[in-house]
Amino acid sequence: MNNLYLTIDLLTISAPLLLSFDRRVAFYKQWKYLFPAMLLMGVVFIAKDVIFAASGIWGFNDRYLIGFRMLGLPIEEWLFFVVVPYAIVFIYACLWVYVKKDILKHVHRPFFVTLSVVLLVVGVLYYDRLYTSVIFILTALLLLYNVYKKQPWLSYFLLAYLVSLIPFLIVNGALTGYFTEEPIVWYDNSQNLGIRILTIPIEDSIYSLMMMLMTIQGMEWIRKSEKKKIE
Repeated sequence: MNNLYLTIDLLTISAPLLLSFDRRVAFYKQWKYLFPAMLLMGVVFIAKDVIFAASGIWGFNDRYLIGFRMLGLPIEEWLFFVVVPYAIVFIYACLWVYVKKDILKHVHRPFFVTLSVVLLVVGVLYYDRLYTSVIFILTALLLLYNVYKKQPWLSYFLLAYLVSLIPFLIVNGALTGYFTEEPIVWYDNSQNLGIRILTIPIEDSIYSLMMMLMTIQGMEWIRKSEKKKIE
């Protein structure tokens, strides 16, 4: 099935895109903040992806691809950096509307500080495993920066991330071979910890957190800048 990765991409974005016009959430009104933020995030992540794929840290199974590549990456991987951030930020926007009580207000900062310390220690100890070290260290630094800045949206970001782990397990499970004979995306285990959640490298969960954090941070920064101009 040489369009499986493309099918996964389209299924990932289908419901969030259709529900973007829901009257209460009205997610389409946030597109002017979201799309520039996704572009900035995409530049960073695609550059990293190109380097990692060229270095053999991970790669893609042609059996499940339509065959068109740019900079060594299948077009489905490029689309991944559109559909996944869109879907995750949609969850974030819905939680702001439907969860009125800030239930993680008092726990998000100690949680992120603790997580950052763990990521930094593991990233340094396993400096020779590039997927682990690069993603863990960069994510830790980004988290600590936002905790230091006392971002008012950080608790809802954590809640959205926790909720997003449910579709994450489905989508990344599909990409890493949980439902197929061979994985769509394969990994060189010498470049990661070798710890899997089902078929998913544990690093992918931090990779997702970093991608989500960069996107939401950019979106909220653009929103704040526009608000200042109006004032």
